[in-house]
Amino acid sequence: MRKHICQAGRIAWRECRILRRNPIYWFCMVVFPLMVMFFFTSMMGEGVPTDMPVGVVDNDNTAMSRQLVRRLDAFQTSRVVARYPSVTAARRAMQQGEIYAFLHIPRGTSEGLLAQRRPAVSYYYNMSYIAAGTLLYRDLTTITTLGSASVGMATLQAKGMPPAEIQAFLQPIVIDLHQISNPWTNYNIYLSTVLVPGVLMLFIFLVTAYSLGTELKFKRSRQWLAMADGNIVVALCGKMLPQTLIFLAVVYGYMYYVFGVLAFPHPGGVLRLLLLGLAAVLASQGFGIFAFGLMPSLRMSMSVCSLWAVLSFSMAGSAFPVAGMDTPLQALSWLFPLRHFFMVYQITVFNGYEMLDAWFHIAALVAFALLPLMVLRKIRNAMLTYVYIP
Repeated sequence: MRKHICQAGRIAWRECRILRRNPIYWFCMVVFPLMVMFFFTSMMGEGVPTDMPVGVVDNDNTAMSRQLVRRLDAFQTSRVVARYPSVTAARRAMQQGEIYAFLHIPRGTSEGLLAQRRPAVSYYYNMSYIAAGTLLYRDLTTITTLGSASVGMATLQAKGMPPAEIQAFLQPIVIDLHQISNPWTNYNIYLSTVLVPGVLMLFIFLVTAYSLGTELKFKRSRQWLAMADGNIVVALCGKMLPQTLIFLAVVYGYMYYVFGVLAFPHPGGVLRLLLLGLAAVLASQGFGIFAFGLMPSLRMSMSVCSLWAVLSFSMAGSAFPVAGMDTPLQALSWLFPLRHFFMVYQITVFNGYEMLDAWFHIAALVAFALLPLMVLRKIRNAMLTYVYIP
């Protein structure tokens, strides 16, 4: 055992020298991950998009319609930037990307409201941008509802109805809304916690496959195995150790920044975050080694890692729920480490449930970390016999 530890230490020192000489490692392991982390968290620093451009077609042009427009402009997510003479002009502006939505108040709207003839007010929103479209739909729906409610309140007050009865008439059912875990509807909290780890996993995949592939490319593979007396387990442990420590430092730095500095909610506690970060790094490295073992080629293994990492963003379930996907895609989602990282984070850290509730996803991360056991023999044979082909 002591002999193996010494051999792994010498290989780790050799790997440190390789990392120091090759700037690609430092850019992919430190510089780019930090840039991605600060880019995503600062881009969504406000939590939700604010002051999104909205247009108005006010053909009624009365005090009541102008009041509706002012109320719409007062919303946090909406900002009235232009008034158009016709629906055609507003639609053209939306097609050109100048506005995301517009409200059309036809002539006679105020008169119809006062006469209780239920006039139609139209609004159009662009769902090509799903976040902008959804938020503006909420604002436009709210403002039209408030407009009709204000007229009804004024009419009932004129008839002498007391305020309590007016409120019960206009809103017979009171909605008690509870947004669990993210009451601020903060996009930064639920997007940065999956996008940034997904990009970090992408870099871990690529660097792991690249470091093994370059042993073949630069004809260092036999020397590397000789330092471990042909023991591929010792050789891999020594080679991956410096990378593991660096990636752990980056992941823990990310966690300190988002949960400590930015104060993202984490009722599950710090210990679970630390264990999750360790599991994510080891699972990502395990997948990278496994991909290289399946196809002992620098180019092919990195291509597989890139493809799998990019697909992870869609299959993680943060943007589109996995339960809403087709059955084959639901089954495929279990093959992505990011999916299990996201589920463990959601269950144990973000919502604070017991780790036993996420045992299957934890076991999946452990399985990804152990995947190299299936290809150890093939990696050893590749290092001894394969010839690098550009």
